[in-house]
Amino acid sequence: MSTQTGSAQTYTIREAAKLTGLAESNLRYYETIELIPPVGRDASSKYRVYTEADIDYIVSIACLSATGLSIDDMKLYLSNVDRGEDAASEQIQLLNDQTKRLIEEERGLKLRQKYLQTKAAYWKAVASKDLVLANQIAKQAVTIAKEVKLSQASS
Repeated sequence: MSTQTGSAQTYTIREAAKLTGLAESNLRYYETIELIPPVGRDASSKYRVYTEADIDYIVSIACLSATGLSIDDMKLYLSNVDRGEDAASEQIQLLNDQTKRLIEEERGLKLRQKYLQTKAAYWKAVASKDLVLANQIAKQAVTIAKEVKLSQASS
């Protein structure tokens, strides 16, 4: 149940989780490992009370997390934000490295999709009793499977 203290809107952990897209357990964990600063507490219940600023900050962390950044990289990124211009080159490198990881991940996903489509084509050929085509497609599937295996080994 969100409340307004004075003019400031506050939120429970359940509401913060819903607003940020992170699980309550993630919010607690991120606070424990100091990825997010300590959250205020209600004076009487001692429950966490999130402000609009907390929510905004956590949303930025949720976005970083959604890109697949590791916790260590998120911490580095956030600490570099405070350094401003002095950290710009480090931030660019960190973000470019993650982009490269995502591109490689995408490549792997596309290969696996291609493998599945090839296997479906194989079974269509089998169902239509076209064994010549089925054998050709089976050879393609083996080649793609090797590519999938190699892409997983290099990641």
